[in-house]
Amino acid sequence: MAAAAVDSAMEVVPALAEEAAPDTAGLSCLVNLPGEVLEYILCSGSLTAADIGRVSSTCRRLRELCQSSGKVWKEQFRVRKALTWKYYAKKILYYLRQQKILNNLKAFLQQPDDYESYLEGAVYIDQYCNPLSDISLKDIQAQIDSIVELVCKTLRGINSRHPSLAFKAGESSMIMEIELQSQVLDAINYVLYDQLKFKGNRMDYYNALNLYMHQVLIRRTGIPISMSLLYLTIARQLGVPLEPVNFPSHFLLRWCQGAEGATLDIFDYIYIDAFGKGKQLTVKECEYLIGQHVTAALYGVVNVKKVLQRMVGNLLSLGKREGIDQSYQLLRDSLDLYLAMYPDQVQLLLLQARLYFHLGIWPEKSFCLVLKVLDILQHIQTLDPGQHGAVGYLVQHTLEHIERKKEEVGVEVKLRSDEKHRDVCYSIGLIMKHKRYGYNCVIYGWDPTCMMGHEWIRNMNVHSLPHGHHQPFYNVLVEDGSCRYAAQENLEYNVEPQEISHPDVGRYFSEFTGTHYIPNAELEVRYPEDLEFVYETVQNIYSAKKENIE
Repeated sequence: MAAAAVDSAMEVVPALAEEAAPDTAGLSCLVNLPGEVLEYILCSGSLTAADIGRVSSTCRRLRELCQSSGKVWKEQFRVRKALTWKYYAKKILYYLRQQKILNNLKAFLQQPDDYESYLEGAVYIDQYCNPLSDISLKDIQAQIDSIVELVCKTLRGINSRHPSLAFKAGESSMIMEIELQSQVLDAINYVLYDQLKFKGNRMDYYNALNLYMHQVLIRRTGIPISMSLLYLTIARQLGVPLEPVNFPSHFLLRWCQGAEGATLDIFDYIYIDAFGKGKQLTVKECEYLIGQHVTAALYGVVNVKKVLQRMVGNLLSLGKREGIDQSYQLLRDSLDLYLAMYPDQVQLLLLQARLYFHLGIWPEKSFCLVLKVLDILQHIQTLDPGQHGAVGYLVQHTLEHIERKKEEVGVEVKLRSDEKHRDVCYSIGLIMKHKRYGYNCVIYGWDPTCMMGHEWIRNMNVHSLPHGHHQPFYNVLVEDGSCRYAAQENLEYNVEPQEISHPDVGRYFSEFTGTHYIPNAELEVRYPEDLEFVYETVQNIYSAKKENIE
């Protein structure tokens, strides 16, 4: 009897969703059911969010049921797997958080030069490049505090009466005696490098993770500047007044050995290599470290802004190394950070304008980006009239690009039934495996032949393939977060399909079914015949496999 009531209610709900004035008998049948049964019905995959909205407006009980627990709406969100909505929601959140962080960083940089929280500045950089991660100065400081506690425990074994042990949290007292400072540094070296196994990342030096403080603490590795900031923060909390040195090719810390109030030169300091397990160096050993003689000025202390400039400069260099299969997000982020500190750097403004142009701009989708490029170019012209040629070239090509896009009618539609596409074997949404490199990926586009330029074809050694560039090529999203352009002969069906963890999946697909991805409306317009082929392929490949297993 209960099952019959549920079946009856399942028939009533769609009708209520469609009718402006609900049938009284049907509504009575529905609202008399227990609350948990109603929730079960409303969480049905056959109902859309619009259906739930209409049903909740029919009576007070249904409205309260839909709104009170939130379970119905959570289930709707889970079932629908609106990957495209999630993708654009993340894009919006990414932008909004970055704007807030950038404003905080600018305010931080406006503070007096004697305000020296190197860690806080480094955390702003970390947050800006990872705006969707849960990163806070409070959490990072708490992790460093736990390291300080371990150092204090070790220090207690060296000197139970050491004055650092009496410091309270937040104190900024400094110890003047060199011997007492030396005991602190010995304890730091033991805890960081022997006990916790922190080390300089020599094996994967050119990795942006080495510059993010939260990752340095998680992975216990970094490059000279990030390791130095960690070491500096710990030492200062324990009363040792180390200072950052913007030494070329290898960031260092300096430790004063001279008498207080005396005139000092570079030979009155010991230089600490936090990347090299806290090794203490003389001036001559610093030069051996980088293999060249440097002037005395390069041994000087630098303020917070110069330290952050060096960090962002490193990120900028890494961003420039991104290949053609990357999103250039790191380059964009590092340019934003650098220009926040030095807004009138003409060469970087030109690079930013070229980058926006390279990423593609068109009025119907990125008109605000067009205006931003033109604003950048106008600013460059104001700062340096000598850049008239470069600015004029970019302005001309930007405007020509806009005009070309205006003349284009609709999007390019690729039909599998076209004779010129007869050799295309795979379709968008299919989960594939690369035969040579073994990576898993999903197809989000295809061309009947390789559409890349001669330089790319040469660099990728495409001519060495048996079918060369005269074969279909596929745009794929790879599980490692990269985007690739793969030859047909190098791809094969993945017999164990799985979701592809790529940040751009939602840009092209609305749902993962367990065997393939469903294209969103925009991608389906471009490849209108692919979905039918996908269904046929899935039926042949995965259904046959299931039958063989059974």
